[in-house]
Amino acid sequence: MGIDPDFAKKRQKVGTHAGHDVWGPVEPPTKLGIHGTKVAVDFDICIADGACIDVCPVSVYEWLDTPGHPTSSKKADPVRESDCITCLACETACPVQAIKIST
Repeated sequence: MGIDPDFAKKRQKVGTHAGHDVWGPVEPPTKLGIHGTKVAVDFDICIADGACIDVCPVSVYEWLDTPGHPTSSKKADPVRESDCITCLACETACPVQAIKIST
């Protein structure tokens, strides 16, 4: 089960981080929500294998330490979401489908 493609309709924005929206629920360290809107990463299912970072041609992502999260201790954070060229390489490469690119 990957990211919910309708998350923006079903969840509330609970804040911002590194220039992008964060969608709840957020209850650190075990629930971290979805980071980003155009480039959305479900931090609660991201396993931090780095495929998205490796394939992104415009370097949208940076590692973010998330100690104590049960899935992984770091996440691919879409810190340059506005630079996304909607090539969908990251969405396709993610083995757990934690990423949704919206146009």
